[in-house]
Amino acid sequence: MFLHLRREPTAFMNSGPRPFPRRRRARGFTLIELMVVVVIIGVLAALIVPNVLERADDAKITAARTDVASLMQALKLYRLDNQRYPSAEQGLEALVQKPTTGTIPPNWKPYLEKLPTDPWGRAYQYINPGVKGEIDVFSYGADGQAGGEGKNADIGSWQ
Repeated sequence: MFLHLRREPTAFMNSGPRPFPRRRRARGFTLIELMVVVVIIGVLAALIVPNVLERADDAKITAARTDVASLMQALKLYRLDNQRYPSAEQGLEALVQKPTTGTIPPNWKPYLEKLPTDPWGRAYQYINPGVKGEIDVFSYGADGQAGGEGKNADIGSWQ
């Protein structure tokens, strides 16, 4: 059924070098092509990476503001139940465990399961009496130092 045609060598095929030898085109990319791609990727990374990193900082600031608002709500409930805020000595820990120092609250109950840490891994600060309000709850921001601007700015209950 199948007919195989076999080419017999001819005198032309064995007659030495061909007048125009065929060059096999190598498959792959040249060094120039690869360098162009690397440069394009580098330019894109230089434009995109700073925006992505800035978004992460914005998300941490928003999380800190949310935590401060939650702590303030818990402190207001504490005050409603006990007619005063926890003392500076009792601190925010009074929202999780019944204080054993200072004025013992008469109607204490747990106001939080656990105290949050700020997005940079540090404890939130509590001042009673506050400097900017009746009480102050705040985070020192990304740098962990008082003051600052941008991502290093303090994030507090007064904002």
